[in-house]
Amino acid sequence: MSPPLLSVDDLEKQFDTGGWFDQTPPVRAVDGVSFEIPEGRTLGLIGESGSGKSTIAKCIIGIHQPTDGTVRYRGDEITAQTSERIRSEMQMVFQDPTSCLNPRRTIRRTLNVPLEASGVPDRERDRRVSELLDRVGLNDEYLYKYPHELSGGQKQRVNIARAIAVEPSLLLLDEPTSALDVSVQAKIIALLEELQRELDLTYLFITHDLSLVRNFADETAVMYLGEIQEYGDTDQLFETPRHPYTRALMSAIPVTDESEAAYKPDGANVDGEIPSPRDVPSGCRLHPRCPHSTEACANRTPEPYEVDDAEARCLAYEDDDAGFEELRDSVTPMVSDGGE
Repeated sequence: MSPPLLSVDDLEKQFDTGGWFDQTPPVRAVDGVSFEIPEGRTLGLIGESGSGKSTIAKCIIGIHQPTDGTVRYRGDEITAQTSERIRSEMQMVFQDPTSCLNPRRTIRRTLNVPLEASGVPDRERDRRVSELLDRVGLNDEYLYKYPHELSGGQKQRVNIARAIAVEPSLLLLDEPTSALDVSVQAKIIALLEELQRELDLTYLFITHDLSLVRNFADETAVMYLGEIQEYGDTDQLFETPRHPYTRALMSAIPVTDESEAAYKPDGANVDGEIPSPRDVPSGCRLHPRCPHSTEACANRTPEPYEVDDAEARCLAYEDDDAGFEELRDSVTPMVSDGGE
C-alpha cells in the first residue's frame, strides 16, 4: 500500500519573539498537529484567525522551519530540507491575490518566471503560458496586462496558473477566496475542482468559511489555538459534529432555509475570544469558553479520541469516566427530523 501524498506528524512551531533578557513566553502557533492527505484528495483546515492554520502550510512548504515533528511527502521526510524536486511538486496559493503579483510585470512575464526556473526552453514558454491562461479561464488578451488592470478574481486565476505552471501534485490553498466577492468565490472553487479532476491534484484547503469546506473537502480538520480538535470525514463531521468547538463554528453559519437550519446545533455558542497563543490555558484549551466545561477540563489535557471513525479532542469521549456521561450526551447532537 502506497503512503499518503502528505503526512504531518506531531508538528510544532513556536516563535520566540523575546530578547536576551526578555522572559516573554514563545508564541505556540502549532502544537502537536498530525494529519495525512491521500493523493487526489482534499483536506479542509478550518478554525478562527490565530489558530495556526497558515503556519502549518508554511512549515510544510519550507517558509518556516518546524520546531518539532515531521513532514513527509510520498513517504520521504522533508522536514529538515526540501529538495528542489519536492519544492516543484508542492505550490502555495495565498489569500491576497494582489500582494502576490509583481505590479511591474506583465502577466506573460509573471507566468514565464516559474517556467524559466524549471528549465522549459525559450521556444516552448509562450505556448505553455497560453495553455496556462486557457486552463484557468483567461485568454491571450491578458498576456500584456499588468496586475492593476485585472479584477480580484482574475488576479487569483493568474496566481493559480502560476502555481500549476511547474506541474505540482500538491497545492496548499491558504484562504484563496476570502478576499473575493461571494459570486467570484464560487467561480474560483469551481475552477479548483476542475483542475483537481483534470490534473489529479491534492489540496490542503485552509479557510474559516465552513460553507466552502462542506462542499469542497473530503476530510476536515478543525483547529483551535494550535491544536486539531476534531478530524474526520467532512460529511460525517457536518452531520454529527462531536466537539463543542466544531458545534460552535457550525452554529454560526448563516442559513437561507429551514433544511439548512436543521443541521445547526442548538445552544452551541462559545463565549469570549480566542486566547493568546503565548498564554495557552491549562487542560483543555477551550475550557474557558466552553459551555460544557467542568473542573476536570481545566486540569486534564485531552488527547484525540476515536469516535465513529473520527477523532475528537474532548474529555467527554474518554472511556470509563462516569463524570462525563452528561457532557458526552450533550455534545453528541443528532440531525433533527426536519433535516433528514
